[in-house]
Order: sequence, then C-alpha cells, then structure tokens
Amino acid sequence: MGWEALEQWGDARRVEPLAGGVANQVWSVRVGGQLAVGRLGARSDADLAWETDLLRHLDRGGLTVPVPIATTAGRWFADGLVVMTYVEGVPPETEDDWRRVADTLGRLHGLTQGWPQRPGWRSSVDLLQAVSGTRIDLGAMPPEGVARCRAAWARLSGRPTCVVHGDPNPGNIRITADRVALIDWDESHVDVPDLDLVLPHNAAELPDGAYDIAAQASAAWEAAVCWDDEHAREQLSRVRAAEPGTVVADRCAGRA
Repeated sequence: MGWEALEQWGDARRVEPLAGGVANQVWSVRVGGQLAVGRLGARSDADLAWETDLLRHLDRGGLTVPVPIATTAGRWFADGLVVMTYVEGVPPETEDDWRRVADTLGRLHGLTQGWPQRPGWRSSVDLLQAVSGTRIDLGAMPPEGVARCRAAWARLSGRPTCVVHGDPNPGNIRITADRVALIDWDESHVDVPDLDLVLPHNAAELPDGAYDIAAQASAAWEAAVCWDDEHAREQLSRVRAAEPGTVVADRCAGRA
C-alpha cells in the first residue's frame, strides 16, 4: 500500500526523508500537528508486533525510546508502516557520554530478561547449530569464516539472554543533559547482552577477558549479518581462527 497507509493516522502528512534508512523508508511526519517519525518497510506483522510491543514495554519501564503512535483505529502499525514519537538529542561524544549509554543498555537488558525471540531471528548461540535466521545465511559464507564465527559465539554459550539493541552506534543514540535515548530498533533481538557492550572507552567496564570475548562475538555477528560486503569482510578479518581442539557445530548442521 505504501505511504497511503499514513491516512490511517488521521491528520497526518509526510514532511521530509530522514537519513539512515537502509531496509526501510524513514520520513519525518506530522500527526495532529506534532512532529513524529514514519518508517515504511517490508517487515511481517508478527515482526512489527514484536517490535512495537517491546518499545511500549521499554517506555513503561522508563527508557527513552521512539514510542509507537496508534492509528485512529487503535493499531500500532498498518501495511508495513509504523509511526513513532520523534526523539531529540545528539550522538554521544565523550567518555562520560558513553558511560551513560552503557548504563542505559544495562537497563534495557534488565527490563527484557525472558523476552521472547523476535519472529524468524536466531541468537548468536542458536547459530552454533542453525544455518540461517532473518538476514543471516551462514551457508553463503566460506566454511572457514563460519568456523571462526561459531568459535567466537561458542564462548557465549550458557549465558543468560535478553533483548539486545543490536546496533548501538552513535547514529542510533540521542543524548540530552537529562537522558539517553536509543533509536532504530531494526536489529534488536534476543541474544547475550555482551553483544551490545563493545563500546568506545570500554564504557561498560568489561574485564579484559570479557571484553575480548564480546568483541570477537560482535565482529562475528557483524560479518554474518552483513555478508558479503566490504564491512562484513573487514569484521570477519577481526575474528581470530578457532584455537586447535575447539569443537563447534558443523556449518550444515541444523535448519533455519
């Protein structure tokens, strides 16, 4: 249906496109005269229900996130379109900024323990057995690369899981004097929280060994989810080869 779906929000109109949309079209919009953000994409209704439920839960828990705005019929999305509140702020710059980001990510992880997996997604540990999930297809990667990624993820086995933001880069963070906001939840899913904590200045204060495990697992995830562009190959180059004697699942084991 496209942007015609915006009519379902009543007095609503598009203003201008916003930077950063890759898998989606993202525009500033006005709903009832108030500035908001519209995101149009091809995600399934189940996927959008998971994301909008999560954002509403986090808002109720005190986190600053883009909050879904309901249609006039009370729906949180329509025909692939989600309309959310506009979040002001600037990206983090200083070490203190990043420590505030780490604290906010910790609150996210604490609020979502036991949260169900995003429909169709796999966690990094799931991919020790599974071959694919949403944007990841290990069958498209070279076997040696899959072995390196799985060796990195195997070090996370047995750890508690929660929702991870999935992409806490400066462009997805908005800071003001009194709060830190996380935007762009396209990559959020249930996984080991360490994947969110490879931050500048080691702002989450992970011990050296824990930081290395997280950094390796995060680079492996980026390589797999983006394969095979230049960024993915760069990330894979950072993932060390499996140590001799390390046992990981065969690359063709399991099914998506």
